Amino acid sequence: VDLEDSQVGPNGERRCWYQCTVKGGRESRDICAVTVAKAAEALGAGEIMLNCIDMDGQCNGFDHSLMKAVSDAVSIPVIASSGAGNEQHFTDVFTATNVQAALAAGMFHRKEVEIDAVKKHMMSNGIPSRTWSQE
Repeated sequence: VDLEDSQVGPNGERRCWYQCTVKGGRESRDICAVTVAKAAEALGAGEIMLNCIDMDGQCNGFDHSLMKAVSDAVSIPVIASSGAGNEQHFTDVFTATNVQAALAAGMFHRKEVEIDAVKKHMMSNGIPSRTWSQE
């Protein structure tokens, strides 16, 4: 996977592979996340919720390199997870990758950002979002 400029490895590495983990990131497997996504699609998965354990809870944005690599490798929808901390992070993941959806939890639970603010920010940047009404 090609890395973004902000993700260069400790020795200047520009490419990496994303190791698949299980059990909430506590156990690793010697298989690439892109390979797992392709296999899941081949076995009939209808979508992939893609979590980057390294970004989880960091509020620094989604891992665009991983999201792009997987969303480019499969034809089923990919949902970006882990890393969102503000409205711009959603706009960024949709413009930098081919994911079809993105999610967040902590920033909404802690009431740091309102869902409506994310939707408005995306809409102001030309990214469509579902609307809903409490009526």
